Amino acid sequence: MTEPIQRPWWQDALIYQLYIRSFADSNGDGIGDIEGIRSRLGHIASLGADAIWLNPCYPSPQHDHGYDVANYFDIHDEYGTLDEFDQLVAEARDHNIKILMDLVPGHSSQDHRWFRAALAAGPGSAERDRYYFRDGKGADGSKPPNNWQSAFGGPAWTRINEDSDDGQWYLHTFAREQPDFDHTNVDVQQLFVDIFEFWFDRGVEGFRVDAVAGVGKHPDLPDQPPVGPDVGVLDITWVNPYIAFRPEGHEAWRRFRTAADSYMQRHPERELMMVAEAYAVRRPEIIKAFTEPDQFHQMFSFDLMLTPWEKASIERAMQDPLAILEETGVAPAWTLNNHDIQRIVTRLGREDAHRPESWTNNNLALSRAGVDTDLGERRARAMASLIFALPGSLYLYQGEELGLPEVFDIPDDRREDPVFERTGGAEIGRDGCRVPLPWDDDASSSYGFSVPRPNGSVGEPWLPQPAGWGAHSVATLEGIPLSTLHIYRKLGEARTAYATNQPLTADPVELGAGLVGVRRGSLLVVVNTTTEAVALDMNNPELADAQLVFASEPDEVDTPDMIPPNSTLWFTT
Repeated sequence: MTEPIQRPWWQDALIYQLYIRSFADSNGDGIGDIEGIRSRLGHIASLGADAIWLNPCYPSPQHDHGYDVANYFDIHDEYGTLDEFDQLVAEARDHNIKILMDLVPGHSSQDHRWFRAALAAGPGSAERDRYYFRDGKGADGSKPPNNWQSAFGGPAWTRINEDSDDGQWYLHTFAREQPDFDHTNVDVQQLFVDIFEFWFDRGVEGFRVDAVAGVGKHPDLPDQPPVGPDVGVLDITWVNPYIAFRPEGHEAWRRFRTAADSYMQRHPERELMMVAEAYAVRRPEIIKAFTEPDQFHQMFSFDLMLTPWEKASIERAMQDPLAILEETGVAPAWTLNNHDIQRIVTRLGREDAHRPESWTNNNLALSRAGVDTDLGERRARAMASLIFALPGSLYLYQGEELGLPEVFDIPDDRREDPVFERTGGAEIGRDGCRVPLPWDDDASSSYGFSVPRPNGSVGEPWLPQPAGWGAHSVATLEGIPLSTLHIYRKLGEARTAYATNQPLTADPVELGAGLVGVRRGSLLVVVNTTTEAVALDMNNPELADAQLVFASEPDEVDTPDMIPPNSTLWFTT
């Protein structure tokens, strides 16, 4: 075992994505909060996390649960206070855990003071220039300025006042409650510089920057060309050449990077970072453009998150991110789950998950095939065991270490995601991966999610938890030696011991039908994507003198030359 290689912390970090509203509730109101996070820092540390990424916790009317920001310089009152946030940063630091924030650059809330001022100021005002206000088409202006569609379904324009002379429309790439910023406006540019300064001063070490694909618009706002019938309602926005991955957006990212670099010049002890979020799967030119040295430090690689459980597909999913790393030195930011997609246990448990043609933009989320959650959990452990070994940073989404499946049976009147409302229920939305976490098997306290109030009462969790949710709880899994929770903890240890001390490179290795092989220095990882145990050819030079150091299904490994079905092995050579 060798010492870890010294490199920027974020290049090979393990980062825990924390959806505050669903993590832990400290006051019994059914909503997760900062004090709940503080009380559970030990759990996050037990996974080997280097940092926590907090989903938006700014003041918000919660039309899109924090992604409609009303004030970028405070904490949402349901979550706590700035003082409590500062305590979280300090206590996390005691666990050697950094804090990353979620930055929403594309839009504000309709409750933001700027948007309220824009409505009051009227057409042609400086206040409206911070957003995209336009006159409508038609003699009376009653038609939208163009035909753009919202990423949440329905038109991307809302008219502010149909019964007055001021009948302008405003643009919103997402929900109507989220008016888009115009980043060519100097006030908007300065706002984000100020945001960086404010949170860096409070000890935040970086930002995950949300939905970068939609920042920057064609200046003429022309109509989107017709799309084919195969384009889903939630994908229309992202094939609009006038709104998606626009060159105008890169000017905003250069200003962001300048702000971060300027701060580090004044505070050389700090090592800050920004990671971009956009679905650019199989589009390496996009990732390279966004990670030029004057823009983002990293960009999420969603390729493995979106791949079917099939050898060639998995190999293809690693190809572009690793090629970019070799060409540019930009380390991938890997993940298998997040707050916007069905959980991997459900996706990989589908009956068609092994078929190459099952690839979709939502990786099997559109499939109606049956789900075997036991099989899905097994495959999820195997896929996690692959991704933990790869060069680059790794983002875990809260609850994946518990093997949580997607929750589908949420009553319609309890669904919160604006996608459900905007599509008239045609799309169920993302609530199923955001259900509050189970910490124990006590249903009276929402399976340990909520700490009872002084009178012993507990508020209903903001999203309903399914019956039997406690079977997936931390307390339950603690008592099962080979549970997914224990496997994730072992993976965290193995990553430190055998992976992050390797070069920041990796190469595919051919080991036979159905087997995915990856070498990272002296570490060799083998994934069996088949339904049968497979004998490894120990005469293969790649396996010469190989020592088994980790198995995703350790109770099934009798000898290191047989790899169980739907599982992963690590060897050192």
